[in-house]
Amino acid sequence: MKYIKTIGALALAFALVCGIRVAASAQVVTNTSSAVKDETQKKSGGMLGKIFGQSAGQKKSASKTATASSPPGASSASPAAATTANSSNAPERLEPDDAASAPAGISNEAIANRREQMSEEVAAITPYYNNFFKDYRIGPEDVISIRVFGQDKYSVPNIIVPPDGIVSHPLLPEGVRVVGKTREQVQTELTKRLDEYIIDPKVTVSIDKSMSYRYSVVGAVAQPGIHLMGRRLTAYEAIMEAGGVTNLADKKKVFVLRRTANGTLAPTLVDIASIEKGKTPDAFYLSPGDQVFVPNNKFKYGIEQVTKYLPIISFARVFGF
Repeated sequence: MKYIKTIGALALAFALVCGIRVAASAQVVTNTSSAVKDETQKKSGGMLGKIFGQSAGQKKSASKTATASSPPGASSASPAAATTANSSNAPERLEPDDAASAPAGISNEAIANRREQMSEEVAAITPYYNNFFKDYRIGPEDVISIRVFGQDKYSVPNIIVPPDGIVSHPLLPEGVRVVGKTREQVQTELTKRLDEYIIDPKVTVSIDKSMSYRYSVVGAVAQPGIHLMGRRLTAYEAIMEAGGVTNLADKKKVFVLRRTANGTLAPTLVDIASIEKGKTPDAFYLSPGDQVFVPNNKFKYGIEQVTKYLPIISFARVFGF
């Protein structure tokens, strides 16, 4: 009987110890989960959460509380105020191709004038840059490239056109004559001839450098001589490329000499002085082989000659000549 009481006491003590340990473990788990939750909320708060100690969830809850406590009229006016603020901060733009409604303060007439101006600019710029190489005739010393899509070994870059105008190709030993032809014509001919060796060839011909188109500027200019025509040039631009006119030049009597079909040179008068004053448009474009002649002004030239020889005349008078 004594042993039974002792065993019962021991069992009771063991049960109490186990209960205490289970309670302590539960408390540790609870504390750990709370710490993890707090850390997660702090991370979700981002930079503001780190600075102000407020998480995104708390901000959202505070926002809801503020919205609920605010009067109904204030909530309805808030989006309009935000829209007004955004529109006042955003700069008003007027794009030529903008099909949307006009910004505040800009009339439909102003938009129409702007679009008309842009269309005129495009109409002037497009032929200026595009038409030169569209009708360009390949000549000696030009640099061209032949590219066959998917066939790198049959592509030939940076070909300098020889004087005879015939360029070689790996599949065409006799070569291809390119002088006097446009880029599209050479491209079409190569596509047709390479079709015998390549299934459905995709050929592209490009003009990398224009060296055969030239013009000359002579007379009263800073740098007379022959110049390369790498783009479309007006007579006035050609004179500027030659360094401009000298002080003795007659700007009103500049002539452009162009070769005709019978071999003669036909002169065309270009009034550079009127172009510089804005009275005449700068619209006389040069053709390959044109010669721009800038003559001297006879009156200015006479004064310059008198001034040049005046010291000699004065020196001669000293000795009684």
